[in-house]
Amino acid sequence: MIPIRNNMNLRQIFSVIVKITWARKTILFIQGFMLTLLLMIAVSQEATAQQQRFPMPEFDTGYTIPDTTTPEPRSESMEYVDLSVLLAVLALTTWLVLKKRSRNWIFWLVVFSLIYFGFYRNGCICPIGAVQNLALSLFSDTYAISLTVLAFFAIPLLLALFAGRIFCAAACPLGAIQDLVIVKPIKLSPWLQKTLGLFPFIYLGFAILYAATGTDFIICRYDPFVGIFRLGAEFHMIILGISFLLIGMFVARPYCRFVCPYGALLNIGSRFSKYHLSITPSECINCKLCKDSCPFDAIDYPTEEKDVRVTKEDNRRFIWIAILLPLLIFIGGLTISGSYKLLSRAHPDVHLASLLVANPELMQETGNLDIDTFMASGKTVDMLVAEATVIQKKFRTGGWYLGGFIGLVIGLTLLNQMVFRKRSIYEANRGDCYSCGRCMDYCPVGKPDHPYHKGS
Repeated sequence: MIPIRNNMNLRQIFSVIVKITWARKTILFIQGFMLTLLLMIAVSQEATAQQQRFPMPEFDTGYTIPDTTTPEPRSESMEYVDLSVLLAVLALTTWLVLKKRSRNWIFWLVVFSLIYFGFYRNGCICPIGAVQNLALSLFSDTYAISLTVLAFFAIPLLLALFAGRIFCAAACPLGAIQDLVIVKPIKLSPWLQKTLGLFPFIYLGFAILYAATGTDFIICRYDPFVGIFRLGAEFHMIILGISFLLIGMFVARPYCRFVCPYGALLNIGSRFSKYHLSITPSECINCKLCKDSCPFDAIDYPTEEKDVRVTKEDNRRFIWIAILLPLLIFIGGLTISGSYKLLSRAHPDVHLASLLVANPELMQETGNLDIDTFMASGKTVDMLVAEATVIQKKFRTGGWYLGGFIGLVIGLTLLNQMVFRKRSIYEANRGDCYSCGRCMDYCPVGKPDHPYHKGS
């Protein structure tokens, strides 16, 4: 039988699982999050509808297309330069983390990545947003992902399987800008960290759904720092970026920990890493000096003796959650797929079709760029409705996969809390650790001048 924590109590999970405070708060949070997310999509789809949805019409209206804050496409040769820089930064960071064990040099690499990948490259090409390019290329015959974008997406993930989240340590400009503003980090309660830690996986699922249906690249659209990197963005996005930085002064790397969808993938890959940052270069002496050194709460403490005991009741709770895991997957799929009409309205064609069907008199009006362009395209409303119907079917099908994925993530998270893992030393959590190297400076092992040096 799988050993299980003794101090876990489940309370009110679908009136079947034994109730536990953390689990109850988690379920309530997920329910509130899902409702909030659907409301946010409903509110924001009007703003999405204002975007240019068709190729630029060829009639003279005197209207001038404004400049955008999106940088011009980079030449293919320069994209390979960017890829070479990424490889160099990742290789150097790996050496600094695993061999040199130098936080100082990692810090200067963070500064370099912020300047190069952030302000010089305007936050693009970015592995975080590349997941959308990959999703669209897999589900669309008219879109092909470039080799450099694919490399930017895959290389940090492959490296995570061997050396942990090296990309997060010093190569990611979004992590870099947050890392440099940490002033006085506070500890969050474990249940809150675990609950908020579900969001990156949910965000990842929605990002793939919207990209696969050709609706939008929501990761890029709602990137809080790209406006800072490009020195210009919509006002609300600038406010969002500044807010993340202000929060990041006290809650270290809030975007990385509780939002970043690519971080969710790196979290999974890093758990299987063979070579990973270690707090101590050799045997841990349990001096406790590193206990509070991590601003991200990514250090696992030694297990107390009172937590070692496992009861039959704990095993039954684990079994109940495992049995109900398929039910969570089904409920998730049913919930999201049932909301396909609401979710699909974010797609420009679906929005325009619903607008014209509900208000056919708009066809006689002029001045709306989207409607004027649609009229000039030669399509009929029936053709537009047919296209919108196909898109809605994609959302309905994708909703089952997305909802099932969300249910699976919630279920596995609950199961993970029930599995007991005995630890005798202080060690970095392989999934949550960003390999920033801060904890290494606190370890006295191998430092002869330290009073806690082993053997002194």
